[in-house]
Amino acid sequence: MVLDEAWRALDGVEALSGAQGGPLRRTIKLILDPLVIRPVQNPLCAGPIVTTEGAAEVITRVHAAAPALRATAEWFTLLKQVRRSLRITDGNPQDLYFQRCFELATASGPPDRLRDSGIAETALLELHGFAAGRTTRALREYLTEPDRVRELTDLIRVAWQRRPMHDGARTDPAAELATLLDACAAARGASTREGQTAIGKLLAQYAGTHSGIRLWFAETVPNAEHLGLTDQPAPPPPPLGSTASTATLPRPFDRSIYERVFTVLQAALDRADLPTVPELVGAEIARSCAPWALLDESLRLAAAAGVVLALGLRPLGEDPTVETIAQQVINGRWRREAYVLQARRLAVRTSDEPGGPLTTVAADLRTPWRPYLRRLWVRLHGRDVRELPLTEASEFWDVLDGVARSVMLDHRMRVKQALSTSSTGVEADSAESRVS
Repeated sequence: MVLDEAWRALDGVEALSGAQGGPLRRTIKLILDPLVIRPVQNPLCAGPIVTTEGAAEVITRVHAAAPALRATAEWFTLLKQVRRSLRITDGNPQDLYFQRCFELATASGPPDRLRDSGIAETALLELHGFAAGRTTRALREYLTEPDRVRELTDLIRVAWQRRPMHDGARTDPAAELATLLDACAAARGASTREGQTAIGKLLAQYAGTHSGIRLWFAETVPNAEHLGLTDQPAPPPPPLGSTASTATLPRPFDRSIYERVFTVLQAALDRADLPTVPELVGAEIARSCAPWALLDESLRLAAAAGVVLALGLRPLGEDPTVETIAQQVINGRWRREAYVLQARRLAVRTSDEPGGPLTTVAADLRTPWRPYLRRLWVRLHGRDVRELPLTEASEFWDVLDGVARSVMLDHRMRVKQALSTSSTGVEADSAESRVS
């Protein structure tokens, strides 16, 4: 709220603002937070709640950066114009250009549209040159060549048929996973002998692999559909695909090979560090037909532990189920969120409105394991592609806890938008009543 108020006092930053006049989420994530507010260096500005002194510091820093932010907006507008003239369509402009525009604004001030078009073009070519041929266009061309389509479709079919269909586990490792989670949560990000021992034991037992194999069967309890990882009773073999949209991506286990590689390319800041497109596709076919659709055993273990953690999340606090230490840590933080209390009150009032603005948010709060596990899978998938295992207890908990924080922040933003929409509707109704 403080940041929104400070932002609305600025002028000339429309290119970095949303339809309602506040800063875009990417403006906060890529410019304001890391480059202007800098919460690590300015702890008064850190955290979701700030003190009076912290609020004053946020406002001061944003207003002090006003000239650079206006120049950033102008540079962003110029880069988008040059991008269109160069017929560049790859990547999200905000993700790719926001920080470069702030850099140009800080070094050179606002651009001259005639003089600085060359600088903008050079910046664009440099930014997109990092792709090194790893573009969504190259991916589409690779996956739509007729002979290759037949070859890759056969490869998917063979890989899917060769899946292990018996997990071979002698016991359910849920209790051991809960012990691991509690050890990690109690240490709060510090490595402990207990946590490391638990990870080593579960890795040796291939607990992650066994849990992933069980998810291929509809009769598993809970199955992949219940966990929110697929819309089918059991995960289907992945289609090859040739299109994708970040706004309408299917559930993790329902995504095509194209969609899975597409998300990797979209998230990569320096694609030259990634394998080539053919290598990405080949690895993704193998990955999509593996337990948990992941290749690394430590990441499968993290997914299995995530299920144990997520099924005990109760942000609304309506379930008397006994919580583990790890679940208490996250549930306690979640229940202190003001938006949870607000959503609980408004969900009662809007429960009879199937299309109410808080319907989706309320559903997520009643089944929090679904958004949690979907986001966890995306995080683990990205690490799997980059071959970044999770073998340290401290990092193991950082990932699981970080996903919970991410889901909370996402819910907070959606509730804020829903309340803003509801408020606008009420004001419109009141105005109409006064007129009539």
